[in-house]
Amino acid sequence: MSEVRPKSEERHLAAAPRRTALVIGASRTLGLGIAAEYLRRGWDVIGTVRGNRRTGLHELAESADGRVTVESLEMTDPEQIAALRDRLARRTLDLLFVNAAVTRGDLPIGEVPTEMFTEVMVTNALGPMRVVEVLGPLVAPAGTIGVMSSDQGSIALNTEGGQDLYRASKSALNQLMRCYAVRQAGGERSLLLMDPGWVRTELGGMEAELSVEESVPGVVETIERHRGEPGLRFLDHQGKDVAW
Repeated sequence: MSEVRPKSEERHLAAAPRRTALVIGASRTLGLGIAAEYLRRGWDVIGTVRGNRRTGLHELAESADGRVTVESLEMTDPEQIAALRDRLARRTLDLLFVNAAVTRGDLPIGEVPTEMFTEVMVTNALGPMRVVEVLGPLVAPAGTIGVMSSDQGSIALNTEGGQDLYRASKSALNQLMRCYAVRQAGGERSLLLMDPGWVRTELGGMEAELSVEESVPGVVETIERHRGEPGLRFLDHQGKDVAW
């Protein structure tokens, strides 16, 4: 027999606001999958795309009964980050998740052109941290700020070498999140560096072990499992600690 709730409790539950997730870089693959998973869990989702081109996020929004909002953001442009903050100033976020990265081939670091080094570092490390710094204040005091990292950012796990620049950019991201966490010491927010596993995307390649559909539910479940736990953690899609 189902539980009978008092009418006052029913009214309270009906009036409870839905949670809101802002997913930076939600046009395709992992970012789109994370946006879709939070929508499936009953959240409102704000997702960003680069430019004005049509993406999978637009298709998701069209079938979401107004629960998905598409915003344009070039994450490497500080003015666009500030403009997004102004557009969202009246919103309270329960989750800010930054999903963005590029790789430009597997070159030994001595062969990497300066322009390539700058592009990858800005996109993979500086840009995400600018987003965290500028948009972080919109996150509820007990909310979550997460950034997509990679086990390739782990110094301890680097036993094979290769992908010098990509590895360095993810290690830099991890270090910068550590610096941010130290400045936020004493706060209630959960801070997460997420390793999605080796996933079949343009970045991971078609030889990767996991599909997006296999990785994303674990990523989201891990984020939600650590909601309300202050401090910084580096975790994989199965909820296991990743060595720094």
